[in-house]
Amino acid sequence: MQEIAALDATAQAELVRTGEVSAEELTEGAISRAEQVNGEINAIIHPLYEEGMATARGALPDGPFSGVPFLFKDIGAALAGQPLHLGTKLLKDAGFRVPLDSFLGARFRDAGLVTFGKTNVPELGILPTTEPDAYGPTKNPWDTRLSPGGSSGGPAAAVAAGIVPIAHANDGGGSIRVPASCCGLVGLKPTRQRISEGPLIGDIMSGLTVELIVSRSVRDTATMLEVVHGPAPGDPYVAPPPERPYTEELTASPEKLRIGIETTPWAEIEIDPRMAGFARAAGDMLEGLGHNVEEAGPEMPPVDGIPNLVDTFTIRWAAGQAATLAQLARLVGRPLEAGDFEPLTWALAELGSEVSGGDYLSAISFHQGIGRLLAAWFESGYDLLLTPTMGELPQPLGTFDDSVGDPIEVMLRAGRSAGFAAPLNATGNPAISLPLLESEEGLPVGIQLVAPFGREDVLIRIAAQLEQAHPWADRRAGVWAQGD
Repeated sequence: MQEIAALDATAQAELVRTGEVSAEELTEGAISRAEQVNGEINAIIHPLYEEGMATARGALPDGPFSGVPFLFKDIGAALAGQPLHLGTKLLKDAGFRVPLDSFLGARFRDAGLVTFGKTNVPELGILPTTEPDAYGPTKNPWDTRLSPGGSSGGPAAAVAAGIVPIAHANDGGGSIRVPASCCGLVGLKPTRQRISEGPLIGDIMSGLTVELIVSRSVRDTATMLEVVHGPAPGDPYVAPPPERPYTEELTASPEKLRIGIETTPWAEIEIDPRMAGFARAAGDMLEGLGHNVEEAGPEMPPVDGIPNLVDTFTIRWAAGQAATLAQLARLVGRPLEAGDFEPLTWALAELGSEVSGGDYLSAISFHQGIGRLLAAWFESGYDLLLTPTMGELPQPLGTFDDSVGDPIEVMLRAGRSAGFAAPLNATGNPAISLPLLESEEGLPVGIQLVAPFGREDVLIRIAAQLEQAHPWADRRAGVWAQGD
């Protein structure tokens, strides 16, 4: 089982398909690994071990991941009856459980995945770290003094520690890509509304958030995207369909691409100067594969302009938290108080309550304008944009402490981690983080590739090419489950 734990989900599913290993054995192994390391990293907060074993013993759908153990993130997609606390003490104390399957949750199940737990998340998924008061901090398996990123830090830590090969994740401001970079994983943020968020949600904050997974391999990500993408009844809008299955991109003949490197964030955010060097090193890798790489990027409005990316993004996030707290008040049947939430959550909700409808629509309009500038840059002859995934290396736990001072300052501090990632939530473009490099400290460093709207196919082709030329599969975090 130790050797099986190192396999990606596609390989594990093949063992089940050929009868070499049963789904029950795979699930038992994953639970055993969770019991070994979860006490150290605190990735899984809702053990659903009995349910998982019952699922593994039963008749599974004949999907591409049939029999593969899986974890849901405790926010977003879910299955009926699962706990869903969103990182809050409010829902934890209420013991809230999901009343019905989400469309994505059902698609995960139909893929044959065996769910045996749910993972930690920062309160309401706000920060690029995973340290909720409700459940305590998740620790980075590469160095347990450090953050695994957020908001998908729980899923990323579980995959990086070898508990599971893939796990559910979502992204509203870098929340797939930042943890993927921190934990040495593949993290694809799909195009806006590529994957349905229904049936209870149309979109979140007018389309800032998207759902998918974190994984160890490009083929797992491509296969999962192929399984779960596409509209569902009642979706308010949908992404353009792909020209062919995403899995065909894994072996497609790579064409020569024109790639621009951007090492300066589109907002006035201070970053670690080493990150630019990492991006240029990735550019050298791409040039070595025959691609044309140059220092270039879209022309953005002045950072001191009014409006600007930081202010408008904050408006959308604050309004989103105000809306969420209003929904939670209806759910628990009483007015909410500051003590129900962490300081940053409450401060954002208060700020969001002061945002006018005009301000909110103006912020969306500004972000649509940024999207048009990026689209025009691609139309001028570029195929991809290359940036660092993060503006800094994984930070020590406690860096984003909102218990002292102005909590909104903590949100602004988060820009150093998410400054390259979050703008793509505003524009809706697909972007992928790949674990191509390591720092001198031995920490994984993700590199972000951005494609035109709707073009995940280009990202998968180039990611598969890079994975083959510069493989990362044999790298192991310091905390790695050893199996039975």
